[in-house]
Amino acid sequence: MNESFVAIGLVNPKSPTNVGGVLRAAGCYDAQAIYFSGNRYARAAKYHTDTKNVADNIPIKQVDDFISLKVAGRALVCVELVEGATPLPQFTHPDNALYIFGPEDGSLPQEIVDAADAVVYVPTIGCMNLAATVNVLLYDRMAKRSTGFDASQILTSRDINNRLTVE
Repeated sequence: MNESFVAIGLVNPKSPTNVGGVLRAAGCYDAQAIYFSGNRYARAAKYHTDTKNVADNIPIKQVDDFISLKVAGRALVCVELVEGATPLPQFTHPDNALYIFGPEDGSLPQEIVDAADAVVYVPTIGCMNLAATVNVLLYDRMAKRSTGFDASQILTSRDINNRLTVE
């Protein structure tokens, strides 16, 4: 697998439960940072559900401008149910990417979509919540970039109470 950078941007997230789920996804799929805008999450952050304490290892930072995080060599990828977007199964993930997700109760600002290097959507019947969408996108990235999977990951990733085996 190539060296890569992946970060998540959340536009004005409202739900601490969803941001907790995003934190957990970031930990599971090796994201290096999470950025958020707006003040709804900042007010609710004390209630987040980061059950694996991922925030101790992955910085979560409030920002005012996602477009300013678009640096040379890093693609800005919007993830939104929007006409003209690329279906996720057909998308090739860049090595270095900042994935921007809209709020649970709204859409991405047009200026961010206009500045994006790509806009993708997850084909579904209906819409998923924010944390579910982040999980699907990051899993898709990992699955498409991996050349093989190591069964030892099961031992290091599963819950401590899980001792199940396949015979």
